[in-house]
Amino acid sequence: MAMYHWEDEQEDFLVISGEALLVVEGQERPLRAWDLVHCPPRTGHVIVGAGSGPCVVVGVGTRGTGDESAYTVDATAAKHDASVEEETTDASAAYARFPAWRTAPYEEGWLP
Repeated sequence: MAMYHWEDEQEDFLVISGEALLVVEGQERPLRAWDLVHCPPRTGHVIVGAGSGPCVVVGVGTRGTGDESAYTVDATAAKHDASVEEETTDASAAYARFPAWRTAPYEEGWLP
């Protein structure tokens, strides 16, 4: 879903279906449908897919005047290929090893 990071605004995540793994402040927490995660400002976190099928996660957060964030190195997230190798505040650098984002139309069967 992302690279391990923190933001200066709060975020919440609700697992709608499937299974996921939350890495928060270096610890792993399994998630399943209807689990809710609240991340206060500056909480290091990432959510990665788990289980054998798709996972749907809704994320919401405040977008106030704060604009600080950082992609930080985390050994637990690195086990899931979700950590940067060197801390950065540049999202382009954090995601440089991945193909460019592109939009795609919804395909029947993506959601349970």
